Amino acid sequence: METEPEFVSCKQMRSKEDEKEEKEKDITKQTTLEQTPINFNILKPQELCVPESYRTNSPRETQLLAMADNFQRQYLFLHPDRKPLLLCPLNECGVRKFVSTSLCPTTTSHCEFQTWQGCASFVADFLSLDPLEPPADLPKQLFSSTSVLQSQQATCFEFATLLCSLLLGVNYDAYCVSGYAVREMCLLDQSLQQCPLLEVKSELPEQEQQENGNSMKPLREIKSRFLTQQEKKKQEAEAEQKLKECEQQPADFLRGLRVHCWVLVLSGSHSIQENFFIDPLTGNSYPTDNENFLGIESVWNNFNYYVNMQDCRNSCTSMVFDLEDLKMWTPVLYGATNRKQLVHDVLEKKESKKQSQISSEEQPRVFEMPRSWLSYITISKKDLEKRWPGGKKVIRYRKAKLEKFAPGLNPDGLITRLTTYKDLDCTEVAVVKEWYKYRCDKLEEKEINKLDNSTAERFGYGRSFQLLFHRCRSLTSGIEQEMEFSSSANSLVRRLLSPTEMKEHFEGRGDFLRYRHVLFSQHRQPHDKSHLTPELKHLHVLKVVERFSRNKSKPANEDVAERVFLVPQGRFELTYHLMDHRFIPSKRSFVEPAPGHQFTQDLVTTFQVRDIVACREKEEGKIELWTKAAATQALRDRKNREILAAEKEKTLQEDDVLAPFLIQLGNPETLNPDEAKQVYQSCLAEFKDREAEQILLLQQRCDKETEELQAKQKWYQQSHQSLSQQQAEDYQKYCSQKIQKISVIQKRFHRQREMAGDKYNDLIQKLQRHPRLAAHLSS
Repeated sequence: METEPEFVSCKQMRSKEDEKEEKEKDITKQTTLEQTPINFNILKPQELCVPESYRTNSPRETQLLAMADNFQRQYLFLHPDRKPLLLCPLNECGVRKFVSTSLCPTTTSHCEFQTWQGCASFVADFLSLDPLEPPADLPKQLFSSTSVLQSQQATCFEFATLLCSLLLGVNYDAYCVSGYAVREMCLLDQSLQQCPLLEVKSELPEQEQQENGNSMKPLREIKSRFLTQQEKKKQEAEAEQKLKECEQQPADFLRGLRVHCWVLVLSGSHSIQENFFIDPLTGNSYPTDNENFLGIESVWNNFNYYVNMQDCRNSCTSMVFDLEDLKMWTPVLYGATNRKQLVHDVLEKKESKKQSQISSEEQPRVFEMPRSWLSYITISKKDLEKRWPGGKKVIRYRKAKLEKFAPGLNPDGLITRLTTYKDLDCTEVAVVKEWYKYRCDKLEEKEINKLDNSTAERFGYGRSFQLLFHRCRSLTSGIEQEMEFSSSANSLVRRLLSPTEMKEHFEGRGDFLRYRHVLFSQHRQPHDKSHLTPELKHLHVLKVVERFSRNKSKPANEDVAERVFLVPQGRFELTYHLMDHRFIPSKRSFVEPAPGHQFTQDLVTTFQVRDIVACREKEEGKIELWTKAAATQALRDRKNREILAAEKEKTLQEDDVLAPFLIQLGNPETLNPDEAKQVYQSCLAEFKDREAEQILLLQQRCDKETEELQAKQKWYQQSHQSLSQQQAEDYQKYCSQKIQKISVIQKRFHRQREMAGDKYNDLIQKLQRHPRLAAHLSS
């Protein structure tokens, strides 16, 4: 099937039909179907205020009903072993309507409905299932999509009708399907399925191929025979457990007879390459040979109705969906215009309106499907927000329960809750995971794990203490707390605190500290439960290890890499960074700290842990949700904070230019002329050295990559005749990547050299304007 242009709308395709329908409505505005009384018990009295098209049939609709009845009689005569077709069910007013006219292609302004995934997700969430009764018979009634959207109750046929109308509105080649499916799909029973939120796709990185052409073949993997047997036993036990679970489900005596309705989407529209099914009850897609679908009786869209003439003894595995093949499908309206023809006519009409009119006059007139009797389907923003019937929906999966809530329904901002269980009967809770929205404390996710007695919380950006993640776990020896931060005053990004140790990770600190590890010993009286909270007053510091990143403004043998405080011994040790071409770093050991620099427990920053825990307890005691006014004010405050932070950062950057050189002078408050000139010259010299080092580094990287490429090319010239096709392709891929990498490095090299002069001149001007240097340099 060729892909049709997306700019051909349903409104353009039905323009001719609309004109003809309006003319007939002028002739007769009210024509009821004989011998079809209105059943006022179908709708409540307050719901009877519907348009006239719901209560009556136009002349063309009456003619179509007669044709459908005649088709039904011939069909049952020719195929007495098959069930009657669903052609003309009653609507909510008790009036017979042809099923194709119940489809109303609908477009909305919501971006969510521009894809089949968005349409299917909304229909599955918004409606609740009204199972067919009896399950093996077709329904006698098919309510309109407008009524279904109001009641939020629907059968599978009404589910599919609404979904198909939405898909047709955005130019999908969609059809309603009447057929048979397994019991679990018909009854929306997902208790044997895995919850989608629990399906974790493990993407293992591919093994990097060795770039060396003379690489040896990988050694044969050595496996333990015992471990292999244990793994096999485990798999057999799991298979046996699944078999037992299936045996627990009673056999379905109606298998193959349970009626179900779903949606078929044919390839050719929206760049869809293969036909597929959509189950409207769940919103999930399936290939057309899926084992859950056991047979098809008929399909229809808003142009025609097609009866399946193919053998369904093998379900839908070998079914052909070429609806124009009369051997495979029998249409109710022979010769009626289909969707592809209408698209073609519209395109021709755009190219040559006159030729299109001449060709249309020459074609014989055939009966076309009347326009839909439905009012325009509208989905409001409130419907999207409310989403689920009553604002709540519960789905039960295998060992799991998923609850979804409309935003604002719960006072704590809860929108989703996933509860997993240890057993199939769902009696023992294992893990509870919750998602929140519009919380003032920025809480987004919360997980309560009953298996390891832990509680984890994840926050959005902008809350107090810059906290992003907080995990608290109860141990036999006390409480373990793990925290992650977006940014903080001391550049702390992660902290792990337990009764025996504390680990902290830093980024971007001015003193280059990147890691701190503190070991504690607890001193407490028997029966004292204060150890359950790791507070400073209950902790005694034994050892502190601090590690620092490289500070290139200092020589390596004077730049501290690690600092260890042995508190009980009253000693601390310093280890410096390695110098070039050295294998052993410099070290120093101090028996006693220098005067005025004595290490105390006040340096252990555990106060923030207590503050964060106390803040969380206060927030949970009084939960507040965002409002529009509060959100607007918060946005203004955030912009103001960003402006102030940018100004502060600019000021700090001006001072930080001289910071390394002022430290060497003892960081004096004022500078004399000699000191100012010394700082000025040192700053320029350091800039030249840094730029030269970066240029040299880029040159070395370029040379290294070039040498590796040349070596690879030399190897290929020597052994290309004995290489396999895969090795040759790997070689070509390797060379392409290397050449691209070399090109990037060369561009960076030339750009670095070109910009070095401009940067140097900018630095000179910046230093000459600096308030601490300007007075001395001008003289």
